Amino acid sequence: MFKLLVCIFLCGIVLFSAAQPQEGDVLPGYHNLKKLRPLGTEFAEYFHNVTLSDLEVRDPRLPSQQDLLCLRHMTQLTLGLASGEFWALKMIDSWGLIPSGILTGNQNDLGNFDECLSITKDSIRGKYCFLETTVSKILGVNGAAAEFWKLRVATCFPASCSASHMNKFLSQMTQRVFNVSIPSTVMSISDSTCQTSEREPCDGLTIFTIVLLSIMGSIVALCTVYDYFSCHTQNQLPAMVKVFSARTNSRALFRIVETKPSSNVIDCLHGIRCMSLVWVVFCHEQGYFLSSAYLNIFDILRWVEYPSSSIYLHGFFSVDSFFVIGGLLVALISLRMMDKSKGKLNVPLMYLHRLIRILPNVAVAMLIYTKLMGLMADGPLFKGGYSGKAVCGKSWHRTLLFVNNYFLERCLPHTWYLCVDVQLFLISPILLISLHKWGKKAAAVIVVVIGLLAALLFGSMMVHHYSLVLKNTNEESQRLYTSTHYHCTPWLIGFIFGYFLYLNQGKKFRLNWLAVWSGWILCLAMIFTSIFAIYPAAKWTTPAPSSLEEASYYTFTRLGWSLAICWVIFACMQGYGGLANSFLSSPLWQPLSRLSYSVYIWHVFMQELNARRTRTNTYYSDYNMMLKFWSDIGFTFLLSYLLYLIIEAPFNGLDIFIRPQRKAPPTMKTQTNSEPTQEIQNIEDGSNITEELKDCDTVPTNSVSK
Repeated sequence: MFKLLVCIFLCGIVLFSAAQPQEGDVLPGYHNLKKLRPLGTEFAEYFHNVTLSDLEVRDPRLPSQQDLLCLRHMTQLTLGLASGEFWALKMIDSWGLIPSGILTGNQNDLGNFDECLSITKDSIRGKYCFLETTVSKILGVNGAAAEFWKLRVATCFPASCSASHMNKFLSQMTQRVFNVSIPSTVMSISDSTCQTSEREPCDGLTIFTIVLLSIMGSIVALCTVYDYFSCHTQNQLPAMVKVFSARTNSRALFRIVETKPSSNVIDCLHGIRCMSLVWVVFCHEQGYFLSSAYLNIFDILRWVEYPSSSIYLHGFFSVDSFFVIGGLLVALISLRMMDKSKGKLNVPLMYLHRLIRILPNVAVAMLIYTKLMGLMADGPLFKGGYSGKAVCGKSWHRTLLFVNNYFLERCLPHTWYLCVDVQLFLISPILLISLHKWGKKAAAVIVVVIGLLAALLFGSMMVHHYSLVLKNTNEESQRLYTSTHYHCTPWLIGFIFGYFLYLNQGKKFRLNWLAVWSGWILCLAMIFTSIFAIYPAAKWTTPAPSSLEEASYYTFTRLGWSLAICWVIFACMQGYGGLANSFLSSPLWQPLSRLSYSVYIWHVFMQELNARRTRTNTYYSDYNMMLKFWSDIGFTFLLSYLLYLIIEAPFNGLDIFIRPQRKAPPTMKTQTNSEPTQEIQNIEDGSNITEELKDCDTVPTNSVSK
C-alpha cells in the first residue's frame, strides 16, 4: 500500500512541483498526443489501405511459423476491414481511446475487454493488450517521477501475433501519423499485459485446492443433514458430527451471551475488536481502491491534505489495539489457569492449539488466493490472477513459519500481524512463568523492557533517519513497521495490563468523578493526538517533519495509544464507561467478533478481486469510496461465514480431541457454581483477532459448545 501511494504521489509531483513544465513546452506534445485520440480508428484506416507488402515484418532472420501465422491473420483482418466483416470491426471497436483528463491523472482507457476476447473467426482469436505510453516524455516533462506517469490504452489484435509483431505494426502506424519514428521506450506493448480467452490448465495444486474444499464442504453438508434430521437434541450428536455440523457451528457463532455485571467479564472487547477490524479493512480498501482505474487520480493529492485523511494515513493504530487485546488475554486467562493447575503450564499444548487455531486458515488462504482467484474473475487489470502469486511461489514457507514480517516480499502481506502475534506468543510462557513465580518484580522488569524497546525505536529512527511519512517512505521504514522488536510494545503493555486485572480480579475500584473525567479526557486527547498530531505534515507545501519530531511522535503515540485502550477497557469493566461501554459491550458485536479472524484473512481477497475485475474507469470521491467499502465488507462477511463453516470451525473443533478431558463435578450444574465458568467463556468470546485466550483456556471452543 505504501509503494502504491508513493507512486501516485510522485506522479502528481510531476505536475505540481518544480518539475512542472511550462505551458509552451507542453502544448506541442499535447497536440501530438491528441492526434492519436481515435487510436483504433487510426489503426483501422491504416490497415484499410495497407498492402500485403506493407505487412511484411522486416527482420534479418528467417520468418518462423508464428511470424507467418501472424501475417496471415493480419491479412485476413485487413481484408475483413475492407469488406466490413463484423468480427474485424469488433476487433477495432474494442480498442481504447487516448483518455480525456490526462492532466487530472486519467492514465487508462480500458476499451472493451469482453468484446475483444469474444472474437472468433476460423482460427483467429482476439488478444487484449495494453499499449503503454510514457506521456511525460511526449509532453516534455522531465523529473524523477517521469517513468511513473504512463498512459495505458487497450488494443486488440489476433492472438497469433506476439507483442513484438504488434509493436512493429504500431511503429509503422505512428510513423504515418506523426511522420516521426517513436522509440519503444516511449510507446510499446508488452506480452505481460496481454490476455486471451484461453485459460491456463489447472496444475496439481489447483486441483488439490478444489478437491480439498469439495471434500470439506461435502463432510459439512452430510453432518449438517444428519444433525437436522436424525437428532432431536444437541446432546445426542456424536462429537465428530458436532465439529463439522454447520447447524451447530452457526448456533455457536450467532449465540448471544447475556452476562451479569462483573469485573471478571470484559464484554467491551467485542466492540473494540470489531471497530478495530473495520478500521483495518477500511485502510486496506483505500489502498486497493487506488489501484484500480480512475479518471481523477491526481485529486488524491488534494484529498491527502484533508484532516479526515489522517484516519486512513494513521490507520496502523488499529493494529496496536489488537496487540493490546492479545497481550491482555494471554496474561489474564493463562494466569487464571495456572492458579487452577498450581502453577503448571502445558507449553507444548499451548503451541499445538495455537497452530490448530490459525495455521489451517492461513494455509487454505494461500491456496485460494494464488490458485482460485484467477478462476473466479477476469478483467483488463486481472492479468495473472492474484497480484502476489509470484511472491507466494517463492516465499510461501515464510508465511507458514510466521516469519514473513521480517521480509519485504510477503505472501499474503497483511498476515505480518499474525507473524508478530505468533512470535510474541512463543515467548509468552517465559513471561507467564516469571510473573507467576516472582510477581511484581517480574512485572517491573517487563516495564523496563517496554521502556528499552521504546528507546530502541526512537534511536533507530534518529540514527538511520527512518520515516513512516508517505513522502519519505522507503523499504527500511516499512521493515521498521512490521518487525517484532519494534512493534511489540503495545502487546507488552496489554500483557502487563492483563496482569493488573489478574491481581485485582473481583475488586471494585471506587473513583470520584474528577478521576473518571480526567481519565477519559486524557484518553480521548491521546487518541486524537495520535491520529491528527502529524496532520500538518500531510500538506505538500509543508516540509516533512524532522527525524526528532517524527521519532518522538511514533515512539510516544505507540505507548500512548496502548495506554488509552487500556483505560477504555478498565473504565468499561469498572462501570465508568457510560455510553462508550453501552456501545462497545452491545451483544450485537458478539457474532461479528467470533467471525473476525475469518474476516481478517479473507477481506483482502474480496477487495483485490473487486478492484481488478473492473471494466471501466470510475471517478474517485469519498462517497464512491464508501459505497465500495460497504459493498466489499458485506461480501467479505458472507465469504468469511462460508469458509468459517468449511475450514475454521471444523479445524477448531478438532481441538477437543487433544485437550485433557475433565469430568465436571455435579455441583457445576447449579447456578452459583456455573457463574465462574460462564465468565471465563464470556472473556473467551471477547478475545482478540486470533482469540488468544483459546490458546490458553480449557473451555471448549465456540464451534462445539452447546
